[in-house]
Amino acid sequence: MTVQPFEQRTPARVTQATSVEQSRAEAEVKAAVAVALQFPRNVPAARAEMLESCRSTFLAERAFYAVPNRGNGPSVHLARELARIFGNVQYGVKELSRDDVAGMSEIQAFAWDLQTNTRSERTFQVPHARMKGRDRQKLTDLGDVYSNNQNQGARAVRECIFSILPPWLVEEAKDACSRTLKDGGGKSLAQRVADAIKAFEAIGVDTERITQKLGKPSGKWTEHDVAQLVIAFRSIDRGEVSAEELFPSGVTAAEVLGAAKPNPTGAGEYDPTTEPDWQPPAA
Repeated sequence: MTVQPFEQRTPARVTQATSVEQSRAEAEVKAAVAVALQFPRNVPAARAEMLESCRSTFLAERAFYAVPNRGNGPSVHLARELARIFGNVQYGVKELSRDDVAGMSEIQAFAWDLQTNTRSERTFQVPHARMKGRDRQKLTDLGDVYSNNQNQGARAVRECIFSILPPWLVEEAKDACSRTLKDGGGKSLAQRVADAIKAFEAIGVDTERITQKLGKPSGKWTEHDVAQLVIAFRSIDRGEVSAEELFPSGVTAAEVLGAAKPNPTGAGEYDPTTEPDWQPPAA
C-alpha cells in the first residue's frame, strides 16, 4: 500500500474589500441588536398605530390576497407594514445563486426580531418557469426570471414575518382591515358597487363574468361581496393571478342564477363552501 504524502492546501485568498465588507456587516448586526435592546418597542403604542394604519383603505385593499388553488390570506404588504409598526424587526430576500443552464435559482428569505433574537429563515430553489393553466412555461427573459424570483421570495418573506410577529397582532390587523373593507371608507354600497364594476371593466372583466362568479346580480351584492371583489382585483393587479382564472368566461349569468335557485330536494344543490377560495362572511 502506497501512502500519499499530506498535501497542504493554500486557503482561498480573501481580498481586502471582502474582508472590510465582512467586518462592516458584523459590526452592523451588533449595532442593530444593541440599539434594539437599548430602545425596546412600546407594544401599546404599536397596537394603536396598527389599528390606525388598518383604518386606511389604501392598506386594507392590499392587505389580503386570493389565488385559486393556492389559498388566500394576509398579504406581504400587510406583513411589511406590521413589521415596520412593531419595530426592531429586520427582513429581506436574497438571491444566493442563479443557474441559467439548469433553469434554477436559489433564494433565501428571512425575518429577524432583534429584540427577542427570534429568527425565521427559508432557503429554497425556484425554477425559471411559471404555470399557465396546467402547463409549465419556461422563462428565458432576464426580467421575467427576476420578477418570478422576487414574487416567490415575497411569499416566503411574508411567512417569515408572520411567524415572528405575535399572533394577536396579526389577527387584530386582519380584523381591522376587514372592517375597513366592509365600511368602504365611508362610501355608500351603491357607489362601491359602481366603482368595482368600473375597475373590472378597465381590465377586461365585464359585469356578466362578475355575476357568474358571485352567483347573483349586482343589485344584490353585499358589503362582503364588494370586499372580496377588491381583494380579487388587487391580486390580479399585482400579477398573482390572471383575470381569466378568477373570472372564467363561457358560462352566462342566467345559467348561474338559474342553477342557484332553491332546490326542495337538496339533490345536486350547489354548496359554495366547497370552493377553494370560499371564506365565511365576517360576523
